[in-house]
Amino acid sequence: MNETELFDLELKVLLEAVYQRYHYDFRDYALASLRRRMRHAMARFDCPTMGALQHRLLHEPDTFAQAMQYFTVQVSEMFRDPPYFRVLREHAVPVLRTYPSIKLWIAGCSTGEEVWSLAILLHEEGLLDRAIIYATDINPEALQAAESGAFALDRLAQFSRNYLAAGGTGSLSDYYSSGYGSVVFDRRLKRNIVFADHSLATDTVFSEVHLVSCRNVLIYFQRPLQDRAIGLFHEALVHRGFLGLGSKESLQFGAHADLFEACAREQRLYRKLA
Repeated sequence: MNETELFDLELKVLLEAVYQRYHYDFRDYALASLRRRMRHAMARFDCPTMGALQHRLLHEPDTFAQAMQYFTVQVSEMFRDPPYFRVLREHAVPVLRTYPSIKLWIAGCSTGEEVWSLAILLHEEGLLDRAIIYATDINPEALQAAESGAFALDRLAQFSRNYLAAGGTGSLSDYYSSGYGSVVFDRRLKRNIVFADHSLATDTVFSEVHLVSCRNVLIYFQRPLQDRAIGLFHEALVHRGFLGLGSKESLQFGAHADLFEACAREQRLYRKLA
């Protein structure tokens, strides 16, 4: 057994221990990604071995809370992949208009960039007042950051470029106030957003929704967990509801591929068939 195989064995033991201790299930997350992040965690918490890291995480709940950032990926930006938002406006919005009320689920919302982006899009399309957006994630600290609607000021230039490329009808600055090196998005956008803890690995469907957006999350899952998540989305969606995935994700070869059709294949927007 080489060093990488031995490390992966220890990593699997750690993931099982975390599940038994805290009921967070990362056992079907992609090992290659977790391997890199756990090495960073070992350095961050001054643990020379995986065993030392496991001891600290199991015996120090506060340390485990801090380590959650290494189990989940928190890399995003507002209106990320602008063409995706353009196809939402083109394909999904006209259908959503036909409903008296709509529900959207942002699964794996991380620190909230996509949540606030979709709230702005719905506002500009005149749909926000009749919408409920469920924003869920497994990481409590990420959810807290998402709910705050606060982002570093130096990120706004990229956010603004994305907003315009995504078909924004005004200026992104219309939606936030700035000060002390950060911006905070308008509280009025938040009135229809529900932030909640939810695990795609262990939890079930909690509501019927018209659109699920789960982008750049499944790439960190192994195939069984990918299939479980897509199964949850299929169960949650209304007939002919929409599913949005990340640019490097696809339903192809998955267990539920035949339950959806591509609405905009290149932008990874799908519709439920049955």
